[in-house]
Amino acid sequence: MEIKFWLNGKKIQAETEPDTLLLDFLREHGCCSVKRGCETANSGLCTVLMEDRPVLSCSMLAARADGKKIVTLEGMQKEAEEFGEFLANEGAEQCGFCNPGFIMNVFAMLKELSDPTEEEINEYLAGNLCRCSGFMGQTRSILKFLEYKKAEKEEAKGQ
Repeated sequence: MEIKFWLNGKKIQAETEPDTLLLDFLREHGCCSVKRGCETANSGLCTVLMEDRPVLSCSMLAARADGKKIVTLEGMQKEAEEFGEFLANEGAEQCGFCNPGFIMNVFAMLKELSDPTEEEINEYLAGNLCRCSGFMGQTRSILKFLEYKKAEKEEAKGQ
């Protein structure tokens, strides 16, 4: 079957089998940030944005992407690098295997919640597993990133 959609801003038209998972399709098309972590849709490692909403690509058929906008970490390198500095500064990157899915969820959260509380952050990111650390470093990095972005907006208003 043929599907057409936008992947990281580029129009894609490709053949796929009806039972192909979105995760496998994306990896076949060069999106190595999308990872298979659990085979049960519980780790969040396979998270991508579909129409700006986080979805687990390991439990979604590629055919469901037809006509949609899909964004992986490869499509938001600048934003990911900026936030990645905050993760590193808080010692929250550890092995880095969970970072792509985690970062995708953080940016989805920021589109949905304008000024999330620590409790809202923890609730929103509950589906992400990190086997290297607790989530204190990740939470600190998000809170500091939010402060930075807020100051950046205030500075832009003042100019």
